Amino acid sequence: MDPIGSMFGFGWSKPLNTFSKMWYQVFLWALFSSVVVHTVAALIAFLTLRKHKYGKYFPLAILIMGVLTPALTGIVSSAAIAYVYRASSYPMNPLHALFWGCGQTFIMGCMGFTRILATL
Repeated sequence: MDPIGSMFGFGWSKPLNTFSKMWYQVFLWALFSSVVVHTVAALIAFLTLRKHKYGKYFPLAILIMGVLTPALTGIVSSAAIAYVYRASSYPMNPLHALFWGCGQTFIMGCMGFTRILATL
């Protein structure tokens, strides 16, 4: 089994049936998708602000937030998703872990683009 494929769940033909396997897969997909999205955003910010005196450092903040956000919130939300699956004795397909993880990134992106949090 190749290590990259097994890390992202493609190497497993069997459904994920333990809490730790479910949590780990959902968390990895949330982290991976967030890093990809924030890397693209940081690249765009760097290309746009490369001549600005202080703006050229903003991509660093974007990349740090791309790792910290899923590391802090993704741990809890991935654990909640895995707990529901495990408590209901429903095995998680690795493809569902991909959807849950990328879905967390999508929801965080929607929250970032809207002004919902500013109204609280």
